[in-house]
Amino acid sequence: MAEELLVHAEGAAFIADTGYDADRIRANVRKLRMKPVIHSNPSRKRALPLDRTLYRLRYRVKCFFHDLKRFRAVATRYDKTATSYLAVLHVASMLLWLR
Repeated sequence: MAEELLVHAEGAAFIADTGYDADRIRANVRKLRMKPVIHSNPSRKRALPLDRTLYRLRYRVKCFFHDLKRFRAVATRYDKTATSYLAVLHVASMLLWLR
């Protein structure tokens, strides 16, 4: 599954959580000339270095999605069309930004 995500990945870094800590995923990320920012799995014998500044960005994005899901219309996806659902996402994002 991670390889499918990497097909469309672009940018300078690939930021992911511990679940994506595998040597093959890290190798594929490096092939794309991206920096892997993945927290080491506790079962690793030797922890790999982690850029904590970039990893904090992942946490901020995770918190944003948590706040976004607090809007019932976003979490339940009642809208029938993708356009109206996107409009609900925009309104919810604006309300979160304004608070």
